[in-house]
Amino acid sequence: MADDTSSISAYTSAYTSGNVNFTGLGNGTDFSTLIDGLVKAESTHLTQLQTWRATWDKKITAFQELNTSMLALKTALEKMDTMNEFLTKNASSTNSTVLTATADSAAEEGTHKVEINQLAQNKIMATVNGYSSGSSVINSSGGDQILQYVYKGTTYNLTVPNGTTVDGLVNLINNQPANPGVKALAIFDGSNYYVQFRGMDLGVDASLTIGAGTTLTGFNAADWTTTQNNQNSQIRVDGWPTSGWISNAANSVNNVIAGLTLNLKDSAPGSTVTLTVGTDLEAVKENIRTFVTQMNTVRSKIQELTKYDDLNKAGSLLTGNYGVDIVSQNLKNIVADKGIGFISYNTLGLTEDTYVSLGQIGISTDAQTGSATMGMLVLDEEKLDEVLTNNPTAVAKLFSADDLGESKSSAFSCLSLVKGTTQPGEYQLKVKVKADGSGIESATINGHAAKISGDWEITGAAATPEAGLAIRLDSQTAGSTYDGMVTVKRGKTGELANELKSLTDKSDGPLAILQNNYKDIIKSIDNKIDYETTRLEKYRTTLKNKYARLDSLLGYYDKLNSQLTSSIKQLSSSSSS
Repeated sequence: MADDTSSISAYTSAYTSGNVNFTGLGNGTDFSTLIDGLVKAESTHLTQLQTWRATWDKKITAFQELNTSMLALKTALEKMDTMNEFLTKNASSTNSTVLTATADSAAEEGTHKVEINQLAQNKIMATVNGYSSGSSVINSSGGDQILQYVYKGTTYNLTVPNGTTVDGLVNLINNQPANPGVKALAIFDGSNYYVQFRGMDLGVDASLTIGAGTTLTGFNAADWTTTQNNQNSQIRVDGWPTSGWISNAANSVNNVIAGLTLNLKDSAPGSTVTLTVGTDLEAVKENIRTFVTQMNTVRSKIQELTKYDDLNKAGSLLTGNYGVDIVSQNLKNIVADKGIGFISYNTLGLTEDTYVSLGQIGISTDAQTGSATMGMLVLDEEKLDEVLTNNPTAVAKLFSADDLGESKSSAFSCLSLVKGTTQPGEYQLKVKVKADGSGIESATINGHAAKISGDWEITGAAATPEAGLAIRLDSQTAGSTYDGMVTVKRGKTGELANELKSLTDKSDGPLAILQNNYKDIIKSIDNKIDYETTRLEKYRTTLKNKYARLDSLLGYYDKLNSQLTSSIKQLSSSSSS
């Protein structure tokens, strides 16, 4: 029996390794398939955890897809969130070799006649005496000399060392640390080289002369000739001024016609060039189409992630998800609501805004059940054409007013605001004039005491929405109290872009917060999966060890049976003989 026990032990030790893998060993029973089945049956909870984890992963991926769509919408809106970006205007010229112009959103449609008497110029001067080459020495005095020049009223002294050449002087001028904008060249006339000085600024104030303190031989004031005098440009616009000229120290003039920058190309005394200003309505419509398309991209993505199957009574991956609901509702509210700082009512004699909502210009939400575009924005092109023909500027304000301050009362003017500090909205004004008419006695903006600046100006107090808003009282009857309103407009593109910035914030956005929560959940699930995986590995090892011993035992008994059978046969054979 000792030998039998040893045999059993030997079989057992051969199959108890953690890496044991057997099929039909011992007595031929397939224990591996049996073990796999038992482990699979025990893995139900692990499978549930893995399925659960995959669901949270899909939700995070869906958030990322929605976030990408929202960022694309934000980028598109930021390309049209100012009046100049949204409202494209152009100016054509009857003679573009003499005059061209660029127009921004403030330019009014119409024509202007411009006469250019002269262009603005810079001062250019050159030495009278020439030199045989650029390497000709101009200072052979044996010591340093001074070249003094006066530019725009300021005197500059340049030290010219002994042995300096023509090219060397040019480099000294151009590389002088204190150089205020004077450039030098060595110019060649085919026979000799001359030093040329030119002031880089235009206009009558950009004077350039050689100073009396010059000691460099051949470079005193009498040794230079002026080849071009500095001067201002001179123009006349629509016949004004009737005598004299509008003078500017530039050939780009933007202070004469509102919204237009005149680009003076050549002088043409006695003749006029006609500029025609118009609005590129097709470009404006394309901006609006882009707005609708990009908004619908986000709406479509939200519908895809949250749709509900009535037939099968089943929701989608993010049906009812409150983060997606916040995004959807906030964006819908902005599209549907009145524009910030736009008024559609007439109280206190206020001037109404032409358009205050997107619905007025032909943008609405398709609410038709079963429609292919249900829940999407739709654009009525015919209505859009009508409103753009009527007042394209009003349409542009609704879309892209960039914190635009406007007075709605004749008694007040909106002077300025501080963008980023002054909040968009409506501001009720109440101002009382002193009894002697010498100035303002008291003033409030939206019920907050305002700062009185000067005799007739008020400014919004710090730490209030109106902070930085400056307003002037234009009606100044002694002892009178004036009520009114100033608005700060923000168009729909800017309002939506700001909201999208908040919604997509990597730290505080609703999707980011949920995504971080989901990552915490996944981390917890991963810990449980690790626990279950370890447990099942131990369970498989236990089963292997258990069935390995059983397999060994069965194998031993099979062998013993074979031995007994053989012995019996031998006994039977002996008895027969």
